Amino acid sequence: MEDKLVIVLTTVSGKDEGEALARGIVEKRLAACVQILPPITSVYRWDEKIQEETENLLLIKTLSSRWNDLRLFIIENHSYSVPEIVALDAAAVSDDYADWLRAELAG
Repeated sequence: MEDKLVIVLTTVSGKDEGEALARGIVEKRLAACVQILPPITSVYRWDEKIQEETENLLLIKTLSSRWNDLRLFIIENHSYSVPEIVALDAAAVSDDYADWLRAELAG
């Protein structure tokens, strides 16, 4: 089975939490790169109430073989009791970027 590039999304309460989570993910080679996007507004239902919060979105670039370990790391190190953890298969990736990503995760 081919080890495919996946992009994992998670939101965090702020930039500091995002940076700490991103650093831990990259240090443990669970992903080659994590991008922290500027603040976004999330609207969702929680405890039967509509919530509106400012969050940062993390785009985490990894391989499908690292998915489960990455998922567990996020769960264990995230401040939310139910963090968003969504993995999207990358339909197409440039060869040079894929080679770099695989080399970083092989480390």
